[in-house]
Amino acid sequence: MMISPFIRPRRLRASAGIRALVRETKVLLDDLIYPLFLVPGQQVKKEISSLPGCYHLSADMAVAVAREAYSLGIPAVLVFGLPEYKDECGSGAWDASSPVQRAITLIKAALPELVVVSDVCLCEYTSHGHCGLIKDNQVDNDSSLEILAKVALSHVVAGADIVAPSDMMDGRVMAIRQALDAGGHSNTSIMSYAVKYASAYYGPFRDAVDSTPQFGDRHGYQMDPANVREALREATLDVEEGADILMVKPALAYLDVVRQVRDRFDLPIAAYNVSGEYAMVKAAAAKGWIDEQRIVMETLTSIKRAGADIIITYHALDVARWLNQ
Repeated sequence: MMISPFIRPRRLRASAGIRALVRETKVLLDDLIYPLFLVPGQQVKKEISSLPGCYHLSADMAVAVAREAYSLGIPAVLVFGLPEYKDECGSGAWDASSPVQRAITLIKAALPELVVVSDVCLCEYTSHGHCGLIKDNQVDNDSSLEILAKVALSHVVAGADIVAPSDMMDGRVMAIRQALDAGGHSNTSIMSYAVKYASAYYGPFRDAVDSTPQFGDRHGYQMDPANVREALREATLDVEEGADILMVKPALAYLDVVRQVRDRFDLPIAAYNVSGEYAMVKAAAAKGWIDEQRIVMETLTSIKRAGADIIITYHALDVARWLNQ
């Protein structure tokens, strides 16, 4: 009598070689973007206490770190900046002598093939710490758009390949697209923080860029963590306004959102493995409670499995070293 054999999925788990051969999702170096934090001065490289392994960098030192990232096979960096001065309108954000603009120019001169993405926002540059201009003690959406477009244009003039507006003002993608096109930069891409939640996972980042609001909070313009239909609406609007890449931020607590955005749109999807996600891993690893490499690779694999094409992560240098072993 013929007896049907068991179906044995375990056959394809029998060795490391077989597992690698049939693996469905792989994190690649080409998937990664490494964030850099720029500060005024020269020869500055100071570790950020809440982001172990990440540093405040002067423009000259940023070139060295960008060179290291590129030599490891990381294709892109994302630049943030702390200015020499802050004011009500965040004018340091479009100052050509500010650390971000200077670093972009130096990095592109030294590493022309490295993709430089610039974060476009005002929170690091304003004395009040909000992402737009203040009117009647509220963040005023429409008056902020021209300023944000001015910031984006200054980054592109400095040499940025992609601008990434993170402010969550309505209409800012269109305002930036129009300003770039009018300035002769129609080939510059916009990576929109299309779906950015008002998340508790940003704590270490706000420490890193000194951007904690001096009054109120950002719930009036960043998204409610409970909402996903709204995320799809936000992404739709950014596509209509001219975004080339859509981002979901944070990543790990919002993998369902990453998947729904991936399923709805055919543009490249980025996900930001944010500072709180990174810091928790680093803290637990320092205590010896977790295997850092395994946790990091499992986390990034989950982000890619959810549908992200691009992963912005502070783990990028470590991941590159592991993948290059």
